[in-house]
Amino acid sequence: MYPPLLRSVLVLGLISFAFMIVDRSTDWLQPLRYGTEYLGKPFYWALEVPKRIEQWGADTFASKTDLINENHSLRQERLIYRGRLQRMSELAAENLRLLQLLNASKSVMESVLLTQVIGNSHVPQRHTITIDRGATDGSYIGQPVLDAEGLMGQVITVYDTHSEVLLISDASHALPVKVLRNGVRSIAEGTSDFNRLTLRFVPPTSDIELGDQLVSSGLGGRFPAGYPVGQISLIEKTTESEFMSIEVEPFALLNRSTHLLLVFASGSRERIGVE
Repeated sequence: MYPPLLRSVLVLGLISFAFMIVDRSTDWLQPLRYGTEYLGKPFYWALEVPKRIEQWGADTFASKTDLINENHSLRQERLIYRGRLQRMSELAAENLRLLQLLNASKSVMESVLLTQVIGNSHVPQRHTITIDRGATDGSYIGQPVLDAEGLMGQVITVYDTHSEVLLISDASHALPVKVLRNGVRSIAEGTSDFNRLTLRFVPPTSDIELGDQLVSSGLGGRFPAGYPVGQISLIEKTTESEFMSIEVEPFALLNRSTHLLLVFASGSRERIGVE
């Protein structure tokens, strides 16, 4: 006879074959199949858990990596666009300054020549700049220099292709001025502060008020008369001094302007128009 194990296999095989025949021929086993599937779902789901966890982890880490890469790319693009925007803003501001300078040149009676700042003094107390015009352009010692707002200074050294300009804020600089409102004359001296000049030896009886505008007086023949210099920002009267202490805020942007005008005063080498 057959061994017990083989008999069991044969019996199970016959039963299975019989169920297959019955399932194909009739619907008797339909409820049993549905019930078996329903009862087996939790086991199938439990068997799928490790695979689902593995897939979730792979998707999560992949998404995190993609987000990091995307964030890095967006940061780079942001820096690029910010750089381009800053450059565009700088160009727009420069165009505005040039337009203002052109408008200023129209109000100057003398001939002028456009120039650009190419250097600054390395000594903090020395307020000088270097411009890109020299002897070959007709520049000369004592030549007035303007920006779009007012007087900047005067040329003190001339080379072939560039010149050195002493700003009106330098402590060694003195500029004859007058009050635009009434013509009261004085001397504006530099203080080594780009934002402050002083008027010396002004008696308390002088008709000078806060907000008064000062222009060059033309005395001394160095600066033509009528160029804007600054505005009275402080007046102090003390019993300890016979003169008032007066401060002036310059109109010119002494430490910021980059495009300037060289003024060719009457009697100097003639220039026609703005180059």
